[in-house]
Amino acid sequence: MRRRDFTKAALLGAAGSLAAPAVVKAQAAFNWRMTSFYGPNAAFYSTGPGSAKDLCKRIEEMSGGRLKIQFYGAGELIPAAEGFDAVSSGTVEMNYANSYFWTGKSFAAQYFTAVPFGLNYQGFNGWYYDGGGRELWREVYDKFNLVPFACGNTGVQMTGWFRKEIKTVDDLKGVKMRIPGLAGRVYKELGVDARLIAPGEIFPNLERGVIDAAEFVGPYLDRQLGLHKVAKYYYTTGWHEMATTSELTINKAKWESLPPDLKAIVENACAACNVISEAWCQKNNAEAYEDLVKNQGVIAQPLPDDVVKALRAATTKILAEAVEKDPITKKVHESYFAYKAKYDDWADKSELVYHTKIRRAI
Repeated sequence: MRRRDFTKAALLGAAGSLAAPAVVKAQAAFNWRMTSFYGPNAAFYSTGPGSAKDLCKRIEEMSGGRLKIQFYGAGELIPAAEGFDAVSSGTVEMNYANSYFWTGKSFAAQYFTAVPFGLNYQGFNGWYYDGGGRELWREVYDKFNLVPFACGNTGVQMTGWFRKEIKTVDDLKGVKMRIPGLAGRVYKELGVDARLIAPGEIFPNLERGVIDAAEFVGPYLDRQLGLHKVAKYYYTTGWHEMATTSELTINKAKWESLPPDLKAIVENACAACNVISEAWCQKNNAEAYEDLVKNQGVIAQPLPDDVVKALRAATTKILAEAVEKDPITKKVHESYFAYKAKYDDWADKSELVYHTKIRRAI
């Protein structure tokens, strides 16, 4: 072959190899919808760093506009509690929520948001990313045609607000408390009248005495609801949610329709929001807590040890019953707590020493 012909052929070949992916990329554009369990303007969950809207924005920007996601808060397209089924059926492509809202579908879903006396934020991430948690979550959701992702975290939540001081286990008997999910079942074991009330209704119910206590999230978001104005006893570190993970669910067929690079973008955007949202909570909760205690007259303290022990015993009983009934719950439970045992041993030698000795050294 003459040199001129060889060069021409090489250039044509190169042009062809460059043009083909460009054509594919131009065709691979997706316009999806994301519904949510939370309202369109809900702080932390819908707006702000690491929120659902932030996740949509990151995916669109990272994909160069090839994957655009229209966000709909609760009630804008479907009711809050219908997101799981809507994505499962393919009515919408994505939903933002917390997995423990779906324990009626599978009790195992509880473990991927928070388990009472469970893993903290660092521990959960270790289990999720590198301890088999992510694979188990996908196994649990697979029969529902869903692919789940961790995409946010509040960090440790607070036990909640009480109109009266809790000194003993008996003080909980008859208390009417807003508390959702598994934690509500645990409180019922100790005589609490646990109730599920929407966030926007917590303050008026507490103010009117319809309920005596309420749990929401943490200092910043609790203060936004004004809970400190109607209940002065604020019980701190939440035994029920040591770290509360947000989830993104994607319809399985839609997920499989994405090319590899867009799948990677979604996964990495979720991971980014998981970190960014928790960091936002750390900063804002620290400032809000200081204000509540110093300026708002809030009495902040941990629950008495005897109360915590009773809650722990009730939690152990309920989890044992759930594990006995369902093989997939047993599988997730054993993985979760086997990882936690190893993590706790390490945390005792790292984080615990830091908090009790190193950071307090003068």
